Amino acid sequence: MRVKKSIFFGLGLTRAGTAYPNVEILYDLAIALGVTVDEILSGNEKEKEGLSYSKAGIDITYTDAIKREMEAHLKTDDKRVLNGLGQFASLYDIYFPQIKEPVLVLKSEEPGSKQKLAMEFGYTESICHDMINHLVNDIIVMGARPLAVLDTIVCGNAEKDTIKSLVKGVSEACKLNECSLVGGETSIQPLVVDSGVYVLTSSIAGIVEKSKVIDGSKIREGDVVLAVASNGLHTNGYSLIRLLMEKNPQVKLDKIDGITFIEQIMKVHTPYYKAIRELFHKDAIHGMAHITGGGIEGNLCRVIPAGLSATIDLSKIKPLNIFKYIRNSGNISDKEMLHTFNCGVGFTIVVGKDDKDFVMQHVRKTYDCYEIGVIEKGEQKVRFKNRMNWL
Repeated sequence: MRVKKSIFFGLGLTRAGTAYPNVEILYDLAIALGVTVDEILSGNEKEKEGLSYSKAGIDITYTDAIKREMEAHLKTDDKRVLNGLGQFASLYDIYFPQIKEPVLVLKSEEPGSKQKLAMEFGYTESICHDMINHLVNDIIVMGARPLAVLDTIVCGNAEKDTIKSLVKGVSEACKLNECSLVGGETSIQPLVVDSGVYVLTSSIAGIVEKSKVIDGSKIREGDVVLAVASNGLHTNGYSLIRLLMEKNPQVKLDKIDGITFIEQIMKVHTPYYKAIRELFHKDAIHGMAHITGGGIEGNLCRVIPAGLSATIDLSKIKPLNIFKYIRNSGNISDKEMLHTFNCGVGFTIVVGKDDKDFVMQHVRKTYDCYEIGVIEKGEQKVRFKNRMNWL
């Protein structure tokens, strides 16, 4: 606005024909007109509205309301969680009198490009279970008990219902894995992430007795490799799946085992903790591997000691029908399938030959478990023999 000098006539002293009001009137006038005192004195218009955080895409009042709704999902009966939402950091009591030499097992994870499909097809809470199940599976291979999770949600804009659903999904997945969601971060970045896009990550802390760490060091020649069945793709291979869907859009509606392709590929990543936790304190298990990106070869090799080789008989693997469908629809080679997907084997356990029946019977209470290989002398840590049966 432009303030005419004539309105100040008679309000104060004049000099060179210009009238100046007293300080009190000048201040009140600035407030009434929504301008600054300097703008009045200079006669300049207020050319545009000032910038604010809300105009940049962040409404603090709205985000505070979201945080209040998160609080219900962060409540836990775990007495080790010493504080709740609102603190700068989370406190967790790690005093375990039954563990002489406690070792923390730490891991971070994200559900990969599957989360893009999850948002597109309405699997908001489901993708949270994927992320937590994957995360927990990664630490239990060392014999660890999961304790506490911190999650991070990065988004372009804060949609309250979506964020509430994500936090609820993470919290419920933690409870099913007998750990607690103790806090995390929701980061709204409108100039970095597109509106409607959500990027999830999480970190976990687990604990294990130092003498009970399962790291593959006990694996010996003659040990047996057991496969624990997956229920589908879990959280790997989705970039290839998206390419397949782009090349052949009709696959979305095709049915495999009575459900659509989308329903098949969006099945929740299988959680293995409850199926194997009672085996941790027995000497039967010599090594474990969570089969994720890289397949059996790219993951089982992590626990095989130098000088030994896990010889995997591919003809013994039971590939799920969804993998058969993907292979045929995309004309994908066996080598590519085995490197990209779990192909039906979501977890492997290396056990002593005399203990294999006991371990298989125990795991079969929850998931199919069967023998697929043996540990032999050799320099190639994982070696395949025979071929997959895709019929």
